[in-house]
Amino acid sequence: MSQVVILSGSPNPGSRLTGITQYVESHLSQKGISFSHLTVASLPAEDLIHARFDSPAIVEAASIVEAADVVVIASPVYKASFTGVLKTFLDLLPQKGLTGKFVTPLFIGGTIAHLLSIDYALKPVLSSLNAKHFGSGVYATDSQIARIDAGVGESQFELNEELTGRLDAVVAEIAEELRIRKLK
Repeated sequence: MSQVVILSGSPNPGSRLTGITQYVESHLSQKGISFSHLTVASLPAEDLIHARFDSPAIVEAASIVEAADVVVIASPVYKASFTGVLKTFLDLLPQKGLTGKFVTPLFIGGTIAHLLSIDYALKPVLSSLNAKHFGSGVYATDSQIARIDAGVGESQFELNEELTGRLDAVVAEIAEELRIRKLK
């Protein structure tokens, strides 16, 4: 199983958040760290909305989270919080579903004004799932990521140097956490 799972709460696969998660995935791969990527919006909407805990898709997604040592929670910020689709999925995890996990956020918003959405919106939910080990995470703004058209329906992203430095630090933090866990 993957050591790291990246939970993407973006409802838009072409969002700038994709540029962040692709960067992190690339650098995890370079370090030989296995990961899986779970796009919450790809789960059946009916199962999420009707809280079908026993849905095969929900059970499989929850098992991916359960098997991971590190959970990266990636989301755009809307209305000073993470996305509703991500919250809906987190609500379907077991009550202590993040026990023993190292959890780190990757958030992006239009302005720095919503930086505290990690502390005031996300962390209380994660704490209710028994998360106790938090990474430093990254809050980025749209202006730090340029979308470069790569053809019909495809985008590539260029991240500024300041943002890549902070993302590199998160990847290093994840690698160190996994190294420590391996020693235990």
